[in-house]
Amino acid sequence: MIEKLPTPQEPLKIGTRGSPLALWQAHETRRCLMEAFSLPIEAFEICVIKVTGDQILDKALKDIGGKGLFTREIEEALLDGSIDIAVHSMKDMPTIQPDGLTLDCYLKREDTRDAFVSARYGSLADLPQGAKVGSSSLRRRSQLALRRPDLQLVEFRGNVQTRMKKLEDGVADATFLAMAGLKRLGMANVARSAIEPEQMLPAVAQGAIGVERRTDDPRVKAMLDAIHDRDTGIRLAAERAYLLRLDGSCETPIAGLAVLEGDQLWLRGEILRPDGSESISGERRGPAAQAAGIGTALAEDLLARAPKGFLVGR
Repeated sequence: MIEKLPTPQEPLKIGTRGSPLALWQAHETRRCLMEAFSLPIEAFEICVIKVTGDQILDKALKDIGGKGLFTREIEEALLDGSIDIAVHSMKDMPTIQPDGLTLDCYLKREDTRDAFVSARYGSLADLPQGAKVGSSSLRRRSQLALRRPDLQLVEFRGNVQTRMKKLEDGVADATFLAMAGLKRLGMANVARSAIEPEQMLPAVAQGAIGVERRTDDPRVKAMLDAIHDRDTGIRLAAERAYLLRLDGSCETPIAGLAVLEGDQLWLRGEILRPDGSESISGERRGPAAQAAGIGTALAEDLLARAPKGFLVGR
């Protein structure tokens, strides 16, 4: 029993970025909490927080600070009490949270695949030699360079709407977006085709929404426990343990996907050289109860097979 639920007079403050997709995720978190506790919409307040990653759009993420650019200001607001919870796209989240913050609530995961988006071509295979493909993702750029070294890769950042405008303006012939984001925005029709994991593994935690809280806030913990999706939590335990062991402070393109098969977990992973000249992949299976250990074991296997200098920054 939760002693004090949010009220219109004392609403639960939900921190989020301001993009249409980020707002959808915050609204979905609010909807889940409203449903779980029979609360009115007025018992919640959506707080939009500007983050550095949304303000610098002309540089690659790896050149200006990486994933933390999408979370730092929101986490600062969480720590100083300006907000009560923070809603994140999990593929943007560093593997280690700041002292005082915990990430242990995940909503049900969406489609994990990448979407191929183009005004003229139906799939990656349809792109003519030398076509321009826009992407800011180091992982996608490296996978494309490995599979289609003939393509021209151009920097391509911004929210879904911004990227679609760039395609219309001819900045690139095609781009890749997350199917999850397109589906959540009601824009699944924008995808000309979906890229199956067998063709290109997605980013770790792609399609998952995480809700971060202060570690010392038992009331919020009890509320978030009620909306946590267990299966998503197990899958992300494997993927994020894998990423934690591999990533550190390096700038290596990393892909990974965990799938539950009953009480068993299947994890696939891939690391690449940034220029796409080489790829190392592997997979592990084991009990779902050992998800984190499976993630670490797969990372250790890839590390053992990687030649010296493969992992940039190590």
